[in-house]
Amino acid sequence: MRNAMPTSPQDLLTHLDTLGIKATTHRHPPLRTVEESKALRGDLPGLHCKNLFLKDKKKQLWLVVAAEDRPINLKELKNSIGSAHLSFGKPDLLLEVLGVAPGSVTPFSLINDVDKQVRVVLDSHMMAEALVNYHPLSNEMTTSLSPEGLRSFIRSCGHEFAEVEL
Repeated sequence: MRNAMPTSPQDLLTHLDTLGIKATTHRHPPLRTVEESKALRGDLPGLHCKNLFLKDKKKQLWLVVAAEDRPINLKELKNSIGSAHLSFGKPDLLLEVLGVAPGSVTPFSLINDVDKQVRVVLDSHMMAEALVNYHPLSNEMTTSLSPEGLRSFIRSCGHEFAEVEL
């Protein structure tokens, strides 16, 4: 269980800088869904992504990060990632483990998973792009970085990840 306050967006951006990860952050109105993001983000470069916080019936937690338009079928996903039956994690569990509310789920929230409870799955199609975009712990900003920068960040948090064709 976590005892510290979740990392702030500014602390996250400072951490990326300390790691030498080149990232560009844009401010915008709060975006809670892929649909809102498409309507309000303007012409931000890079692939826009979605993040699913899931729990399987064996209580294993998962963060699945994919291109925003990638259809995800939870029944098929479990076979692709080797999980038990999947369902969405509850908002209180999301806040407890990753330190973010629904609508702000992001691979950057792994910085708050100090107990390494979450298994990470990255869409291999997404990871083949030049730039990928995620909320930096706040849905009022979008941060762009390279897939290699994302890999480095996840490793810096002590997490392993699988890149899977979803």
